[in-house]
Amino acid sequence: MYIYLVCLCEIVQGLGMRREIENAVLYGIVDRGYVAEDDIESVAGALIAGGVDILQLRAKGCGESEIESMALKLVVICRAAGVPFVVNDFAEIAKRVDADGVHVGQDDGSLADVRKIVGEEMMVGRSTHSVEQAKQALEDGFDYIGFGPLFPTPTKKGRPGIGMESVSEVQVEVGAEIPVFCIGGITRKNIETVAESGARRIVIVSDLLTADSIEGTTASAKQTFTNYYQ
Repeated sequence: MYIYLVCLCEIVQGLGMRREIENAVLYGIVDRGYVAEDDIESVAGALIAGGVDILQLRAKGCGESEIESMALKLVVICRAAGVPFVVNDFAEIAKRVDADGVHVGQDDGSLADVRKIVGEEMMVGRSTHSVEQAKQALEDGFDYIGFGPLFPTPTKKGRPGIGMESVSEVQVEVGAEIPVFCIGGITRKNIETVAESGARRIVIVSDLLTADSIEGTTASAKQTFTNYYQ
């Protein structure tokens, strides 16, 4: 009976977080390229207070023990706020810290490989850089995708922006089935243009993390984007 109840709770929690991601508009990332380790909790709190609907930890170049330590701190903050918490790249860490999701790139293996580690309930997202990759991610069974980078961005050095011409197409081909989060170089200066291109969900990284007021900037960016559809 105990095992049954534990499994049931996990399923209910998973379904709740899936709904949160399906309803999400603004995806925030605590990126260690911009945020010192000592500041991750305060930055996460500011992003959540400003209105991010999902929060990811991205820590390129950090050791796994360091990433796990940071993830354990952030999962507590996100769980208290009811915001889904996602670990970038490291499925094993996502599983160990009981994250709500893991996000993987094109070179990080198949969905089946990730599912062997995290199980069937955890959300798994995939980075995609073309409509073809987005359609493949949908066919493979990923729960959501990142689509971009729309513009050149310091977080994806060496990868050119794909532009916004295919945003409306990916929304039609994929967005009707799973959430599509446009990403890459999105800022307050171009956010309305991104909305006009057909984007329904966005990820903003450096423009929020380098702002004087992370909370205020996050709230303003989300309001600007959502106002386009009101």
